[in-house]
Amino acid sequence: MRNSKLLIITYYWPPAGGPGVQRWLKFVKYLPDFNIQPIVYVPENPTYPIIDTNLEKEVSNNLLVLKQPIFEPYQLAGFLSKKSTEKISSGIIPPEKKQNILQKVMLWVRGNFFIPDARVYWVKPSVKYLKKYIEEHGIETIITSGPPHSLHLIGLHLKNSLPIHWIADFRDPWTTIGYHSELKLSKYAQHKHKKLEKQVMQTADTLLVTSPTTKKEFESITTKPIEVITNGYDIENVEKKPLDTKFSLAHIGSFLSARNPEILWQSLSELCVEHGDFATHLELKLIGAISAEVLQSIEKYNLSSYVNNLGYVSHKIAVEAQRSSQVLLLIEINSEETKSIIPGKLFEYMVSERPILAIGPKDSDFETILKQTNTGTFFLYHEKEALKTQIKKYYASYLEQNLRVSPVGLQYYSRKKLTEKLIEVIQKLNH
Repeated sequence: MRNSKLLIITYYWPPAGGPGVQRWLKFVKYLPDFNIQPIVYVPENPTYPIIDTNLEKEVSNNLLVLKQPIFEPYQLAGFLSKKSTEKISSGIIPPEKKQNILQKVMLWVRGNFFIPDARVYWVKPSVKYLKKYIEEHGIETIITSGPPHSLHLIGLHLKNSLPIHWIADFRDPWTTIGYHSELKLSKYAQHKHKKLEKQVMQTADTLLVTSPTTKKEFESITTKPIEVITNGYDIENVEKKPLDTKFSLAHIGSFLSARNPEILWQSLSELCVEHGDFATHLELKLIGAISAEVLQSIEKYNLSSYVNNLGYVSHKIAVEAQRSSQVLLLIEINSEETKSIIPGKLFEYMVSERPILAIGPKDSDFETILKQTNTGTFFLYHEKEALKTQIKKYYASYLEQNLRVSPVGLQYYSRKKLTEKLIEVIQKLNH
């Protein structure tokens, strides 16, 4: 394949932390191995809810990163309530009955005034800047990555005005993602979201999605090619730490209100009462943003004394914590809309060589991956007794110092292997 340029338009980029930044940070790392020169376009002054300056070390000095200023309403909203603004911008939306007046107003304004999202004011100046750049530098292919889905509108305008190939990458769905229904949308706003979503999907040359269920959903909207490229894992050069001496159950990442697994807290609480030794060994290790509702549930089941709440840590420390924990918790919201969500941390979990204890909705795509790779166990929200039995099995293995997994087929989810799939998609467009 000849050496060619690829323009990637994304919002999340180091020093942004969290899962949104990982996908294109890793693709960009491996694209030069396939004679593709990536050029990344990002905001100059973004409002990131999570910062991880360590990720800046992963960006090659040879990479060309284009930056343009962005105006975001979150910057103004922060003057009213910095805490509420950061929570909502990071996806932590309290249950409606627990929302204060300011939060309700912010959600209504976010859903009805800024369509598709609060980064929409970046579209017009970006199109003007990139149109000139693409023409001057002979770029043939662009990729837009969302959310935020306003970035796909940049791709839409560029595709309609230039002879380019356009790949729209959906890290998450648009109108069927869980929090979409919580934005207090008017009928007009709902219609506009659907209209923009359809325009994007029918205009892009190819759509990328991260799960088979999302592909199936999108096939009802467009006849354009849809390729599934999941997230994955990279080779992490982190120091190998010894396993925790406690029977640690670790959750890494945002623990949203809607993800609150009461059956887990109930099971752990019962085991603490039924087995005295279990209580002496138990540790709940929580890393990342934790909603107040989750912490309240933990307290309700008398588990607060077992919690080790580390808050947000760098990606490097998070990986170290994964590999030293006894069991890794993977919790997804129990709804039809979340069957398609394959959490990015699943893949890092899978190569940590620690068993994964997962809870989610029926027919979840990530359940299939767990079973195919033999990396953990999966339970529905009503399967409390089965869940409790599995925790006892893990605990027994822990006591015998024999708690481990034997994964299979992990190589298909390596970042380099996934970049090969991306190259195949690009090659199809160029032939």
